[in-house]
Amino acid sequence: MKDPLPSAAEGASAPALSAWDRLQDSDIVYSFRRAPTAIASALILALFVLVAVFAPWLAPQNPFDPAALDLVDARLPPSWLPDGQLRFPLGTDGQGRDLLSVLMHGLRISLLVSFCATLFALAVGVTLGLVSGYLGGRIDNLIMRLADMQLSFPTILVALLIDGLSRSLLPRSVHEQLAVIVVIFAIGISTWVQYARTVRGATLVEKSKDYVHAARLIGMGPLRILFKHVLPNVLGPVLVIATLSLGLAILTEATLSFLGLGVPPTSPSLGTLIRIGNEVLFSGEWWVTVMPGVLLVVLVLAINLLGDWLRDVFNPKLK
Repeated sequence: MKDPLPSAAEGASAPALSAWDRLQDSDIVYSFRRAPTAIASALILALFVLVAVFAPWLAPQNPFDPAALDLVDARLPPSWLPDGQLRFPLGTDGQGRDLLSVLMHGLRISLLVSFCATLFALAVGVTLGLVSGYLGGRIDNLIMRLADMQLSFPTILVALLIDGLSRSLLPRSVHEQLAVIVVIFAIGISTWVQYARTVRGATLVEKSKDYVHAARLIGMGPLRILFKHVLPNVLGPVLVIATLSLGLAILTEATLSFLGLGVPPTSPSLGTLIRIGNEVLFSGEWWVTVMPGVLLVVLVLAINLLGDWLRDVFNPKLK
């Protein structure tokens, strides 16, 4: 009779799977491969990010260089319309700027502001949620009452208030230099609540588990327990919220810029381009506002569809 021990030893000595192999075998990758909508959304978002990152090299024209502009080329329609030119596929604006190049740079600014604002809100919300759920007591009550107060105001209203205060407190020249940072702070500080409430609820569940009690028994400090043990176990819902909040941040920035309170006209985002195009919309130059509007819709739609897929993946009730 053949001895089964060698086979067991061979199985025990089998090489461990690498991190890439474990990722390939994970439920998330399995679900992603079978979700055409998620794949298409991820590809569109990746394309937009690449275009935004490499806009200075991909754009046919530098729209911020006055030497590259010619007023003779102003208000040209897209190339497929009469009087359009092939060198301006999407037409030009009132300053003679190539609209395709302007959209590339505008996408760059919109994504930069929204990504930074989302990361800022995530950092603030997750930190406060961990502290609130783990410590409890008066600190928990204070943080949650602040969250309840902020929830009583619309996000755009909080962002408008912060932007307005910065304009009144800072000199005009200083505010123009810090406009992008102010917008990032305004959007981020108005959207931290959902992270904090979600992480607090998950922390209340995690802190009563055995691994947290064991960490306390060996003398591990609260901060180390929170960020080394509790945080990795609450990141699933946070990732879903961050993805959905990214689309909201893009829309909030576009709204602020459309109202003239966002980034300065010298660094136009998609919202600023829509506002500029809206001023000449009824004169027949519809492409100046329609093109950035369509780009904004496709971008936010791709992010939201990807967020919906992530929400379904991390929803235990659907498994």
